[in-house]
Amino acid sequence: MNYETQLSGEAVAVISEDESRRSRKRLLIGGVVAIVLVTAAVAISMRGGDSANTAAPTAQVPVVTVISPGQSTVSRTVSATGSLAARVDMPVGVVGEGGMVTRVLVQPGDWVRAGQVLATVERSVQTEQVRSLAAQVEVQRANAKLAQAQLDRAKALVGRGFISAADIDQRTATRDQAEAQMRVAQAQLAEQQARTGRLDIRAPASGLVLTRTVEPGQIVQAGGGVLFRMAKDGEMEMQAQVAEGDLTTLRAGNSATVTPIGGRQGFAGRVWQVSPVVDPQTRQGIARIAIPYNSAIRPGGFASAMITSGSGSAPLLPESAVQNDAKGSYVYIVNAKGQVERRDVTVGQVSDNGVAVTGGIAGTEQIVTSAGAFLTPGQKVKPERYKAG
Repeated sequence: MNYETQLSGEAVAVISEDESRRSRKRLLIGGVVAIVLVTAAVAISMRGGDSANTAAPTAQVPVVTVISPGQSTVSRTVSATGSLAARVDMPVGVVGEGGMVTRVLVQPGDWVRAGQVLATVERSVQTEQVRSLAAQVEVQRANAKLAQAQLDRAKALVGRGFISAADIDQRTATRDQAEAQMRVAQAQLAEQQARTGRLDIRAPASGLVLTRTVEPGQIVQAGGGVLFRMAKDGEMEMQAQVAEGDLTTLRAGNSATVTPIGGRQGFAGRVWQVSPVVDPQTRQGIARIAIPYNSAIRPGGFASAMITSGSGSAPLLPESAVQNDAKGSYVYIVNAKGQVERRDVTVGQVSDNGVAVTGGIAGTEQIVTSAGAFLTPGQKVKPERYKAG
């Protein structure tokens, strides 16, 4: 029994020693693996940090194209809005005694000449009056002719003693009276003919018919309102509302371009009158711009105008350099520290040569020409001079 017990104890001791060796081996392998993993992580971290440090300056300092435009000779312009109208708006109404309209001979949009009949008024009574007066003229003409014949016969007999000088004077007076009565009758006829003629509603001058407010069968009378409106010679104008400060720079003869609202075509015009007064409420005056007739120019419509008021010096920038937002127009400039700054500007005339900037910059700054929408104030950039293509 003691021998068996001894063998069992030795076997247990051997097994425990083997397990201990296997545990130490596992710990050693685990430690080596941990060291390898930590070393790899540190290496990867260092390489990632170097890459980030290398890429960061590139992302933070983009290259932008800049320009220093200096000063260029540009046209000074004034922007304005206003309504379109006939340059000379002629209201046409009844000039005679009126009556029932029998015919209307024109439509809005028709061109008419001076004196052309636009509408006629019923005249049956006036026509009979003209005939009556014409007959009276014939009666008085016959009386004057008879009186003249009697005077001529009396003059032939006076030398033979049959007619006295007093009779000659009497017959002369009778002849003169008959001729006067004939002239009175002729004047009355002419007056009635003129009254009858005034029943025709005529164009006071050549031009374009704008509106018509009369129809056949309508009863019209003098002072009863406007039946037609005409634009004399078809000439149109824009009544531009101009700010008080800009009004002083305008003169009659300044050229302008007028664009009706909703249209794309601009029409060349010229300022023909500048208002001598300013509205005390709006602080604006009116510049009247004459423009030739075109079917796109409709009186009563609205339009915008660009008026050239002279020339001056201003920086001229590419259109891509000027940005716009709710606060207005602005540009980005690069300051001495290489940082982006926003600069609010006032934009003048836009032409094929670029945008004239009338306020906000002097032209000596480094102005970003493009990609302004991707920049933010204070951002670091690397400026590169603009090269005209």
